[in-house]
Amino acid sequence: MTRASDKLIVALDLPTYDAARDLVNKLGDTVSFYKIGLELLFSDGLTLARELKHEGKRVFLDMKLLDIGNTVEHAVASAARLGIDFLTVHGHDTKTLEAAVRGRGTSNLKLLAVTVLTSLDQNDLDEQGLSLTPGALVIRRAQMAKNAGFDGVIASGQEAAAVRAETGPDFLIVTPGIRLPENETGDQSRPATPETALRGGANHLVVGRPINKAANPKAAAQAFLKHIAAA
Repeated sequence: MTRASDKLIVALDLPTYDAARDLVNKLGDTVSFYKIGLELLFSDGLTLARELKHEGKRVFLDMKLLDIGNTVEHAVASAARLGIDFLTVHGHDTKTLEAAVRGRGTSNLKLLAVTVLTSLDQNDLDEQGLSLTPGALVIRRAQMAKNAGFDGVIASGQEAAAVRAETGPDFLIVTPGIRLPENETGDQSRPATPETALRGGANHLVVGRPINKAANPKAAAQAFLKHIAAA
């Protein structure tokens, strides 16, 4: 049976290695899965990733790769050699997705396609000249990712049920923008509660500021775990 702690991914969206290391120490055994993104990457984030793997934690590198196929292929191959668990690639086009799959090779790295950022809404897509709604674009990109051989997608909790219905039971859905009812939504345009996301079919929930900016991060993480278990 999957534990609630296996479903929670805490985002180490912090400016320095020391700040991230301190948060990990405070969370202790409460959290077993961490996300390292672009902000921390440039402050010894890869060093911390290696340390976390050595300590038995799972690591998600949120790199959102988007470049020509050759560059993406070799970047993914380098990431695979780190022994990390999840890696993100923008799900904009099939060539990029297929290049990432080639780069992954026979490693155990799980590739996740970013569909539509949870900070974007219909106005943002209109500005980009995209005619689809956020929900329709998420489904389109989830289909592309699955056909290319990806393991899953990053998608908001508001679209999790539709993605699950389209992609079947074995496709991973990792959902950011997770908030409890009492949390501020910040810059998230399409947030969701743990219950909404999980009941819709999400496998993992990514939580950042409600935990890493909390006065008591461990208590905040435990609150999310209670909601996850209840769902």
